[in-house]
Amino acid sequence: MFGGSCEARGDFMMSKVLFRIKELGKFPKNNTILKSGLVIIMSALIMTIIYMNSFSEQINKGLAENLIRFHVIANSDSEEDQQLKRSVRDRVIEYMKVQLKDSGSLEHTKHIISNNLSNIVSIAEEAIADAGKNYKVKAELGSYPFPTKAYGDIVLPAGNYQALRVVIGKGEGANWWCVLFPPLCFVDATHGTVPDSVKEDLKEQLSVEEYILVTSSESEKDVPVKIKFKIVEIIQNSKNKFSAALNKLFNIKE
Repeated sequence: MFGGSCEARGDFMMSKVLFRIKELGKFPKNNTILKSGLVIIMSALIMTIIYMNSFSEQINKGLAENLIRFHVIANSDSEEDQQLKRSVRDRVIEYMKVQLKDSGSLEHTKHIISNNLSNIVSIAEEAIADAGKNYKVKAELGSYPFPTKAYGDIVLPAGNYQALRVVIGKGEGANWWCVLFPPLCFVDATHGTVPDSVKEDLKEQLSVEEYILVTSSESEKDVPVKIKFKIVEIIQNSKNKFSAALNKLFNIKE
């Protein structure tokens, strides 16, 4: 909504460089070497920013188009509400595991989710009622901003992702997430690793670079991958914060 194409941003950045070059023209003539050096440094910096932004958008676009996340947001951070969040999570996952058992594509998965939103709400509200609460539940399938998150040894950089989002009550508590497609949600990642068989499903959905990025970002042996992951994380986190600030400023509802 607030962003433009990489080319448009590149034109804007280059116009800033040209402006700075004109400003450098005000330097005394005996500072020609200094001015030339500054122009080179500024130009290199701008081109680096353009490249990093382009790389970040390419990676985020690939991940967003090939994954569906499952996001559960608790009513509050009280221990009671956090436990309730986990109960809702478990029941919805158990239900969706059956519904998605024959789904082999992202589009089919989205179709199944869309057709089951009312059932998901009912299942969540039943879990809440069993706990003696009467919180309302909202279930949606859409695109939402996420910070950098880890699930087992899979780490996804910040950005906008397709997700089934279940909001309990006020939705002001800590959240829980996993990947619904490919089905990482249906395995136990609490011990720090995702099974290789599930990673193979993930590999089929992502490009080689995207897969390496999300599965190797914490490897101390692969410094270039860690640097690239940090680039995506920094840029996308900045965009999410900027978007959130604008939403708050103008009272934009999701």
